[in-house]
Amino acid sequence: MVTLRADEISNIIRERIEQYSREIKIVNTGTVLQVGDGIARVHGLDEVMAGELVEFQEGTIGIALNLESNNVGVVLMGDGLMIQEGSSVKQQDELLRYL
Repeated sequence: MVTLRADEISNIIRERIEQYSREIKIVNTGTVLQVGDGIARVHGLDEVMAGELVEFQEGTIGIALNLESNNVGVVLMGDGLMIQEGSSVKQQDELLRYL
């Protein structure tokens, strides 16, 4: 049986607190409303820009192109067969813009 002393426990806790990272990452996410013919309609990506990359829950990448007031049209960069209505979509950090 392993026994820990109080000072060992406090040292472990102190080390964990010192290693704690307070980095906060805000991710813009949305929900798939409709998908078909290589296009997905997504609600909730309010901060996305035209030409910006998004990633679907199952890993498919898309490009936001059609920005409307209540949804975003996303061109799928893969077959998207696993994308379903209600799946989540997140905005990527990189930008892919067409000139």
